[in-house]
Amino acid sequence: MEVKAELRMTRISAFKCRDVARHIQGMPALGALELLEFYPQKAARLLGKTLKSALANAENNNSLDPANMVVKRALIGEGPTLHRFAARARGSADAIRKRTSHIKIILAERDLDAEQAAAKKSGPKPRKTKAGASK
Repeated sequence: MEVKAELRMTRISAFKCRDVARHIQGMPALGALELLEFYPQKAARLLGKTLKSALANAENNNSLDPANMVVKRALIGEGPTLHRFAARARGSADAIRKRTSHIKIILAERDLDAEQAAAKKSGPKPRKTKAGASK
């Protein structure tokens, strides 16, 4: 089952936010939350806030265990841009673009049966014997 949380109209550039979001995709949700606490960027604080919301949605709305959740996707989209100007010499002006972004985090339940089956399949491989060797 998938659980979503979204933070919209956030005053941070999507470019800066994607840089941090890339690191948490595919991680266990609680591990990602722990990792984000130690990132110095503003984006990490906003992603952590959204991730906490997604975990709360999983626990309260769907009765899922947060320990079994994985960050399936961390989507960062561009929001509307606020246009401002900075005065320049001789009556001219430069544009200042204050960019916003939409943060969406999708959590999925970890499939423990599939993980255990994959671990069994990827067990040690049999050794190859030399063609001319006799036992």
